Amino acid sequence: MPDSIVSAVLREVEPLSADELVGVAARKVVESSLPGLPAVEDDGTFAGIFGEREFMAALFPGYVGELGSSAMIRRSIDETIDRRESCREEPIRKYLTTDHVVVEDEYSDTQLAELFLHHRVLIIPIASDGRIHAVVTRGDFFQALVARFSDIAEDVGS
Repeated sequence: MPDSIVSAVLREVEPLSADELVGVAARKVVESSLPGLPAVEDDGTFAGIFGEREFMAALFPGYVGELGSSAMIRRSIDETIDRRESCREEPIRKYLTTDHVVVEDEYSDTQLAELFLHHRVLIIPIASDGRIHAVVTRGDFFQALVARFSDIAEDVGS
């Protein structure tokens, strides 16, 4: 990764198991301070991403995602949690975002930009020989890109 803008913002992670339970996986995501974590199959292959959006999909009934507006639903969040509390014991497998966005260590910054632009993901898993070991967040990528952009703009203006 010569001169990669994101080499300094790679975050090493321990992937979730695709069979991890929603309640446990959600806590791990919060503890990671990341918007999501990659999930892998038993053989270590990429299964998908579980994070903020996927947790909300598990917690809220499916029709909420289809609504143009939920203004007519007057149920409190506590009522929703009570009704869907059982999702805590469901495997995350059924809620994963499964877009294939994993890149190997020799990725290019442009490749990451393309993935962030074309997929609805907040993280891109980074693999070495097919084993996920790190992620790049969209926010970190954005900050690194703006810094590089600013540095180049200053050099050109000098």
